[in-house]
Amino acid sequence: MDSGETRTDERPILWQLQISHYNEKVRWALDYKRIPHLRRSLLPAWHALKAKQLTGEVETTPVLTLDGRAIGDSTHIIAALEERWPQPPLYPEDEAERRRALELEDFFDEKLGPHIRRAVYQELLPYPELTVPLFANGQKPWARLLLRATFPLLRVGMRRSMNIYEEPAERSREKTVAAMDRLEAEIGPSGYLVGDSFSVADLTAAALFYPVARPPEFPYPSVTDPPEPAREFVDSLLERPGGQWVAEMYRRHRDPGTAQPRRGGRGKKALVRAT
Repeated sequence: MDSGETRTDERPILWQLQISHYNEKVRWALDYKRIPHLRRSLLPAWHALKAKQLTGEVETTPVLTLDGRAIGDSTHIIAALEERWPQPPLYPEDEAERRRALELEDFFDEKLGPHIRRAVYQELLPYPELTVPLFANGQKPWARLLLRATFPLLRVGMRRSMNIYEEPAERSREKTVAAMDRLEAEIGPSGYLVGDSFSVADLTAAALFYPVARPPEFPYPSVTDPPEPAREFVDSLLERPGGQWVAEMYRRHRDPGTAQPRRGGRGKKALVRAT
């Protein structure tokens, strides 16, 4: 929910779900470009209402408010960031490489993102004692109580809206493995997916695969361990070259960030994140 801070400058505001991999994609882009910004962490279900209020149409996060407009969809947000803050670049300068990077961004957005989410939530949702802390991390006590009380309804809504059932989840596990196959096939001699440097293609693949690596550079602390079936699935991917590549991209390129600290912070602006 909203942290209660009033906006006192023109910094962009990222409306987010902390654990969402699409939200991590945008956080990473903001941090990679060292863009000072505010973060507002929302509760599941309520995030859709806020996104719709901000954009008038989009019911998912991330949403970035920038220069008086609200931008939904991670790809559109990164495009806007690249136009406003072109350095350091996430789009390759070479036209052919840029097309390739954007093609790979689209591939992982569409062929990995929904499927790894469905596969992991299928294993998490039966365990409210594990799932609620993930959703409620950093929230105020009343918000945590609200989430615990409404979790049975939230779980039903998530299953319906994202088709989180046994057979679709099994197909999504297969598609996640296929996306890992594609990732490993695309890694070039430089260690990057396109050309000789980090680009939006690398950022997208690594961010959407972050549940596999569970990297220490992820900007929020781990508050629970996944259940055994989920852990077995993601660990099998982590052992692969692609899983190790994800961890390496985080080590090389995941900056601590420039989110504005909460009130009462101690001035570590590059290290303390807004709620």
